[in-house]
Amino acid sequence: MSGTDSYPLLVADIGGTNARFGWIADEGAPLSGLELVLCAQYERPQDAVLAYLRTYQNDARPLRTAIAIASVISPGPIKVTNSHWVLDTPAFAADTSCEKVDVFNDFEAIALALPHLEPGDYALVGKPLPDRRFAMGVIGPGTGLGVAGVLPVRGSSDCWQTVAGEGGHATLAATTDYHNEILRVARTQFSHVSAERLVSGIGLPMLRHAVAEVRGLDAGRPLEAEEIGTLGASREDALCEHTMEAFCSLLGVVAGNIALTLGARGGVFIAGGIVPKLGDFFAASGFREHFEAKGRYTEYLRAISTPVITLPYPALCGLVRHAETRAF
Repeated sequence: MSGTDSYPLLVADIGGTNARFGWIADEGAPLSGLELVLCAQYERPQDAVLAYLRTYQNDARPLRTAIAIASVISPGPIKVTNSHWVLDTPAFAADTSCEKVDVFNDFEAIALALPHLEPGDYALVGKPLPDRRFAMGVIGPGTGLGVAGVLPVRGSSDCWQTVAGEGGHATLAATTDYHNEILRVARTQFSHVSAERLVSGIGLPMLRHAVAEVRGLDAGRPLEAEEIGTLGASREDALCEHTMEAFCSLLGVVAGNIALTLGARGGVFIAGGIVPKLGDFFAASGFREHFEAKGRYTEYLRAISTPVITLPYPALCGLVRHAETRAF
């Protein structure tokens, strides 16, 4: 399908907690009808889509749908990693009367947008600027922890290849004695402590518990991730502040590893729902220090940009870019 055969186009970003929808009426039309829904309110993805189409598109049907989903993309039904939703592509297409359904990993969809981001779409943390001549990575703590990359195709100035992986489930490494103690506590709860176990929305309560034990602080009542982030970033609660400091420094460790693994000299972008809400707290945190702290490769990391994506709905924008250019 190409050109006008692709429209109307529905784009969907399905995460562990929320799903986001948008609509492109025709070739060259802007992304419109943006809407966010809670996955828990619907049994299946197509139920949420049909409700969206009834409410916002006068029950119109898309000719093509592009879906970004927080899971491993494979043949057959796809279970969303941190949700009860299962995407069965043939059933989805039949129920929504859609002729073509393209499915991407959610962070692969964000990676699709990286070469097209403008300075107003992100906030720099550190001095280096993004460089489109080189590979770029993206990491994002939301409900879980997503990771992806995009590589320039050799010999082309405008063609890119995405790399979708499961880097959030790689083993979390410690770079300080303090990190080691935090991991020691986490390992009493989990046989394998991945980055997502601590550096994500589902990981923040465990990280707060570990920080409290290491620092000898009273954790009091359990707190949800959003409350931990809010109290920590505002420095209203000492334990939450320590927790978010640990969160930022550990995110720096993981992001630095991604930069080295991908050779992402074009930049490692920060996405997801947590970091953009931290504001100045994140910029002043130990993120950049731990991102750069790679021994003999410290200078290599110092030259790499780490922008925080502020563009709303970057995964949807990546899907739209893919539909428009098909240059990936």
